[in-house]
Amino acid sequence: MKNIAVLTSGGDAPGMNAAIRAVVRMGIISGFNVFGVRKGFRGLINGDFEKMNESSVSDIIQRGGTILQTARSEEFKTEEGQDKAAKMAKIFDIDGLVVIGGDGSFAGAKRLSEKGVACIGVPGTIDNDLAYTDYSIGFDTAVNNVLDAINRIRDTSSSHERASIIEVMGRYSGDIALYAGLAGGAEGIIVPEMGFELDDICRLLIERKNKGKLHSIIILAEGAGDAKQLEQQIMENVDIEVRSTILGYIQRGGSTTAFDRILASRLGARAVELLAEGKSSRVVGIRDNKLIDMEIGEALSMKKVIPRELYELAIKLQ
Repeated sequence: MKNIAVLTSGGDAPGMNAAIRAVVRMGIISGFNVFGVRKGFRGLINGDFEKMNESSVSDIIQRGGTILQTARSEEFKTEEGQDKAAKMAKIFDIDGLVVIGGDGSFAGAKRLSEKGVACIGVPGTIDNDLAYTDYSIGFDTAVNNVLDAINRIRDTSSSHERASIIEVMGRYSGDIALYAGLAGGAEGIIVPEMGFELDDICRLLIERKNKGKLHSIIILAEGAGDAKQLEQQIMENVDIEVRSTILGYIQRGGSTTAFDRILASRLGARAVELLAEGKSSRVVGIRDNKLIDMEIGEALSMKKVIPRELYELAIKLQ
C-alpha cells in the first residue's frame, strides 16, 4: 500500500477535522502519500483529490465542520456510480480509503471494499446512532451545545414562569435528548425509542407548577414529535404558557470538545494502522474506553437501543 485517501460523508460533525488531521499525520508517519477527497463520495466520483501534508491539517483540530466538505451523492447510490468511484480510486492509485461518517457512509465504504478499494470506516455523526460503538465523533460536542442552550433558555423561562420545549436533533436516536436532558436537569425528556403520551406531559407540568416550580424544560428529539405542535397541544389542555425552540444546526457548530478531539484522534490513527496491516471493510469504534474494530456489515446489522439505565435515571430525577 502506497497511497491512501480520506473523505467525510453525510452530515458534518464536530471532530471530523480532528479525525482528518490524525489520518493525514499518521498516514505520513506510516510512509503513505495521503490525499484528501473533497465533498465525499461525489468528489470521489469526480476525482476531486488533493495531496495533503502536515501543513494541510495545521490549526484545524479545534474547528467544527469538515475542511474537506461533505455532500450527498445520488449517483453514488447506483451501481454505476459506485463503479465510477472505484475506477477513479484506481486511476489515482489510491490503495486505501478512510471514510468518516455514519451508517450511510459505511454502507458506501462496504460497497467500495467489494469493488477492490480497501476501506476503513470512522464513526462521525452527532446522533450517536451506531450501535457497535459507545460514542461517535461529534456527539459530545453536540450534547454540550444543547446543554449551553438549555442553560440560556432556563434563565428566560424562569423569569417569565413558562414551560419551554427544546427540540434537538435525533431522528431515530434519542441520545442527544437523553444526555443533554439529564445533564441539564430537564423536567421532561421525549425520545423516539420510548414515545410519549400528551396527558403524561400535561400532568407532569401541572404537578411541577403545584409544587411551586416556576418553569419547566422539556427536551424533545425531532424523531419523537414536532415542538411547535406539542406547544399548541399543551396550551390547549392546561393553563400554562409554553414556548418552543428548535435548535437545528446550531448543535453541529462551534469548537470541538476535548472528548471529541481525543476520540477522533484515536479513531483516525487506528484506521490508518488497519490499512497498513492490510485490513479492509472494517470500522473502528470505542467500547469501555478501548478501541475496537469489526467488519462493516456486522457493525451495520447491530440494532441501536437507548441506554435504559440512563433513561430510567433521568425519569426518576425529573
